[in-house]
Amino acid sequence: MENLTSIEQFDELKQASKVVFKFTADWCPDCHFIDLFMKEVEENFADFQFISVDRDKFMDLCIQMDIFGIPSFIVFDKGEEKGRFVSKDRKTQEEIELFLRTI
Repeated sequence: MENLTSIEQFDELKQASKVVFKFTADWCPDCHFIDLFMKEVEENFADFQFISVDRDKFMDLCIQMDIFGIPSFIVFDKGEEKGRFVSKDRKTQEEIELFLRTI
């Protein structure tokens, strides 16, 4: 999974097709929990591009996007937000894949 490096990159990527932004942080135990299976999620949804966004490096972006709990996911397709799975709760592989199937 690619890491977001700038706000400009975020603005550019959200204009692409089927981009999943995963909001995370190094100190977040629930974020590390999903890391155990995210590679498999990416393989199961190969038509999506997955981008990891470090909440601590992009706090202003998280505030702008109403991301106050992590891990969280927002999907964009050609500039339009198609869905969000945003909460402070731990997420399972099944919940993440169910969310992505709704997009």
